[in-house]
Amino acid sequence: MKSLPTRRTALSATLAAVALALTACGGGSSPSSTSGGDTSLSAIKSKGEIVIATEGTYRPFSFHENGAGPLTGFDVEIAQAVAAKLGVKATFQETQFDGIFAGLDSKRFDMIANQISINPERTAKYDFSAPYTISNGVVVTKSDNNSINSFADLKGKTTAQSLTSNFYKMAVDAGANVQSVEGWAQAATLVRQGRVDATVNDKLTYLDYAKSTPDSGLKIAAETTDKTQSAMVFRKGSAELKAAVDKALTDLQADGTLAKISQKYFGADVTK
Repeated sequence: MKSLPTRRTALSATLAAVALALTACGGGSSPSSTSGGDTSLSAIKSKGEIVIATEGTYRPFSFHENGAGPLTGFDVEIAQAVAAKLGVKATFQETQFDGIFAGLDSKRFDMIANQISINPERTAKYDFSAPYTISNGVVVTKSDNNSINSFADLKGKTTAQSLTSNFYKMAVDAGANVQSVEGWAQAATLVRQGRVDATVNDKLTYLDYAKSTPDSGLKIAAETTDKTQSAMVFRKGSAELKAAVDKALTDLQADGTLAKISQKYFGADVTK
């Protein structure tokens, strides 16, 4: 979904993943911790932790409160709850979005929890958990922009997007010219400044932003009719781990944990 949002969606010009920090569930960090290359459930339980890639700059999904507080967010809390169900510690590695899949491929992480939208291109290369977020895409413009009222109106316009996000593809498919950005915050700034016409992102990202920035001068100009589903991501061949995470998500849905976390961040249950 990456975005809201992001779901949402940071860009590195070199497309390199940079680990900014590691935050362990329940406190503490493990700067040198990596997945060790084996993502089997037995290996994860043996080492007592699951290494999870996330951005850390993608509010409200994965961020630091006030910029310097502990890592928190919707995806972070759900990943922590899943890890607890597995009986292991959640250790987070923060990385820029455009390096997040490369980091998974190189076995730096066991799993990604960062509002990754499920699409055919990704499912051909990776294993996905059951979805834990359901949303849709939106076109965001300045409040006084009356020239964009649909995705079709993006043709020939300039949008700000992270180049590997699902919303980048939406913008390109609509005929937009894309200016690359590091994520939602930069995209929103460029739209506010009138330097681009719009940005395509996740509706939940926009709603969170609008709640915290009521005088932003931005609006939703159009929405997709199709819903997007976001899930946790594993390397291909991680069937055992995927099954365990799916069971954890099912249990967390049944006991109300997912709904509780969702209500905390969005005031509604966006997990089903």
